[in-house]
Amino acid sequence: MDAYLEGGILYSKAETRTPWTPSLTWSERRRDCGRMFVSVRKARKLVQVVATCCIVGLMIFWTPLDNNIMNHMKSYSYRYLINSYDFVNESLSISKHSLNRVASYPYLINHKEKCQQQDVLLLLFVKTSPENWYRRNAIRQTWGNENYVRSQLNANIKVVFALGRLTDRTQQAQVQRKLVLEDQTYNDLIQQDFLDTFHNLTLKLLLQFSWVNAYCPHAKFIMSADDDIFIHMPNLVAYLQSLAQMGVQDLWIGRVHRGSPPVRDKSSKYYVPYEMYQWPSYPDYTAGAAYVISSDVAAKVYEASQTLNTSLYIDDVFMGLCANKMGIVPQYHVFFSGEGKAPYHPCIYNQMMTSHGHVEDLHRLWKQATDPKVKNVTSGFLSRMYCKLVNIWLLCRIHYQETYPCSAAFS
Repeated sequence: MDAYLEGGILYSKAETRTPWTPSLTWSERRRDCGRMFVSVRKARKLVQVVATCCIVGLMIFWTPLDNNIMNHMKSYSYRYLINSYDFVNESLSISKHSLNRVASYPYLINHKEKCQQQDVLLLLFVKTSPENWYRRNAIRQTWGNENYVRSQLNANIKVVFALGRLTDRTQQAQVQRKLVLEDQTYNDLIQQDFLDTFHNLTLKLLLQFSWVNAYCPHAKFIMSADDDIFIHMPNLVAYLQSLAQMGVQDLWIGRVHRGSPPVRDKSSKYYVPYEMYQWPSYPDYTAGAAYVISSDVAAKVYEASQTLNTSLYIDDVFMGLCANKMGIVPQYHVFFSGEGKAPYHPCIYNQMMTSHGHVEDLHRLWKQATDPKVKNVTSGFLSRMYCKLVNIWLLCRIHYQETYPCSAAFS
């Protein structure tokens, strides 16, 4: 016999006389698992509380150490440990009846009829300044050519330029007359009566969303882009057409910035004082140089913009605040460019969406990128392997100025 009874307790024959423990029942196991789950939840809550205390400590006691490294430490801790911006939204919210700033700036030039056609795949707003005649003309002749898109890509897009008034009062009247003449030729300027300055970029953003809401809510997608951006329109249109067929919603794609800290250096043009934005991290947002949203997102962002303080003049961050308030999350697209220009190579052109910093070379890039030979270079198994190696060589170099991430080479 392997066990014997003594004193009402079952013992093994071992000298230690260790009590025999019967197997746990199912209810006991479930209770133990429940306790373990509660312990994990408590541990997670404890980590969150500690993280919150650390962030508050950083904000209160380390404010004098306001350098770039410290700002990023606070920002990333806030973004990845706490990861909640509800009270940010609350701190920036104001009553709806007190915010009607867009309507207070009358249109100097407008085209209410621009989107009369119902089947609009893409409404593209190009942010420009009154004096940038050359850039606008270059865009009209290349990627912003509506006739090319209609005839060659079988899609209906609308391209308009958003701008304010010239800041130089001595030349305002003369430049405005030129703008009126330009618009009579091309019918694509949307201008409101505010000064066209860096610190009024949020007003230009509000112009775009209010115009979409009023005159083009039926466009399937809306894109905002700077006037020094190159857009590979054939690639973009094909991509958006595939998304439209799927009926995609809640779309917001571009170059996503996560956990970015406000710039506290007063010498920087991106300087944001604590009085304007007191938190150590911005909500996730896409770079304002170029991004695409679906029509439902445009409607939600417009709604949010009516209840948030517009004094924050960094427009892409303000867009992020509006989207965050409505629960919209930006999606990172590897072929939306960073700060640098994309490499000039057919293997890059094959998947390119946008490239930043193009003015003088826009015509040349457009001709190269839309050359039918590009598809020949990248078709077939061996060609794809060749392009894979070329893209790795072009995009995965440490010293190369940021355009597309290394991961784009493997997509």
